[in-house]
Amino acid sequence: MKIGLFCIGLDAYWPQFSGLKERLENYLHIVEQKLAAIHPSVFNAGLVDNTDKAFETGRMFKQQDVDIIFLYVTTYALSSTVLPVVQRLKVPVIVLNLSPAAAIDYTAFNNMDDSTKITGEWLAYCSACPVPEIANVFNRTGIPFHQVTGMLHKDEECWNEIKEWVEAAKVAHVMAYNRLGCMGHYYSGMLDIYTDLTLHYAHFGGHIELLEVEELAALRKAVTGSQIKERVQLINDVFDVQPGCSSEELEKAAITSVALDALVEQYKLGSIAYYYKGTGNADNEEAISSIILGNSLLTAKGIPVAGEYEIKNAQAMKIMDSFGVGGSFTEYYAMDFTDDVILMGHDGPGHIAIAEGKTKVRPLKVYHGKVGKGLSVEMMVKNGPVTLLSVVERKDKGLMLLVAEGESVAGAILQIGNTNSRYKFSIGARKFMNEWNSYGPAHHCAVGVGHIAGKIHKLGKLLNMETIKVC
Repeated sequence: MKIGLFCIGLDAYWPQFSGLKERLENYLHIVEQKLAAIHPSVFNAGLVDNTDKAFETGRMFKQQDVDIIFLYVTTYALSSTVLPVVQRLKVPVIVLNLSPAAAIDYTAFNNMDDSTKITGEWLAYCSACPVPEIANVFNRTGIPFHQVTGMLHKDEECWNEIKEWVEAAKVAHVMAYNRLGCMGHYYSGMLDIYTDLTLHYAHFGGHIELLEVEELAALRKAVTGSQIKERVQLINDVFDVQPGCSSEELEKAAITSVALDALVEQYKLGSIAYYYKGTGNADNEEAISSIILGNSLLTAKGIPVAGEYEIKNAQAMKIMDSFGVGGSFTEYYAMDFTDDVILMGHDGPGHIAIAEGKTKVRPLKVYHGKVGKGLSVEMMVKNGPVTLLSVVERKDKGLMLLVAEGESVAGAILQIGNTNSRYKFSIGARKFMNEWNSYGPAHHCAVGVGHIAGKIHKLGKLLNMETIKVC
């Protein structure tokens, strides 16, 4: 992801006010350094102070293939020096209205004995002056933009907001180049998870690869004995393998895990949605029934895997993981009115990197509602702040982002070989349930650690997607 940065001024000022141009360019250098500390790939196009430079800067940004532009408003400048920079780029624009200090030193300012120097000093502080003009022109020419208002120095709120914009842009970039593998078919009759794949291209970009389960089954046959041994050892190191997990089932899971890695490498996948009944074909059934541990390992290393062919939730999980907070597959399990919490979890893979303690592996004699039996994971999401995200498909309105912040709290969970946790919400379990469901999400969502609703909201802005926060 590449950031494009430039600042604006008015070339008529430079011969009038000695040192003003150099002072503003120094401010720009400070902004560049602060942005580079957040994300190292910054292309600084410098000070744009006339129309010729504006067109030249627009061409440079296009050649550099920037993903987002930060426009630093240093002093008054004509909107005609801004529009040519951004109009043909079709990338998000963040307007930085940053004052060099908290306030002008009025006493020192008013005691200056040179009227020209007084005006020059004022112009170094008047970054707010052209922002309405720029906003007006952007609105009238259909250019989406976002503003950050604050100070160049000693303004944690301001620079945290800028950091969130950068992080959101990085996630938008990840999604634009992500390859989502869809293996198998939908869970028959689960109507809420059916989705329009072209809508996902429209909102996120990326690529969707439709895969056959037979490909995984074939790759399993190529796994060597040494690979099996190494992967069994990895499973024992990473997981808390419970008594009753047979060596035969562990080897099956290891074989499938190695094969999954090969499938990911073959198609350069960044996320996966899968489901397959596997009935009538022993190779396919064995591949799918032994897939949970391998999918959990993939999810933990940044390739989230969503079960039940839930493509929308694979996208939500990828977003959460790209923000660095995890993104585990989950759904309602039960309500606890005594403690005012909602139990949420899911069968199948979990994001073991965000587990509270070591994830357990348990043997299951049956996968409820699915074909087969085998090993499954049991984990609780780390206690503390969490964020829930759902990618929601709406009638005639495309996709939207639905988000909520809550807490993962300690307490009894269901020891059934599934991921499950206890979540508490500021609006209470009853109201959360009603509010969340009122927006019509599918019954799955992604859960990550930390409160990142602000970042998700910014991502929605960059992707031109409506974002709704329940709590």
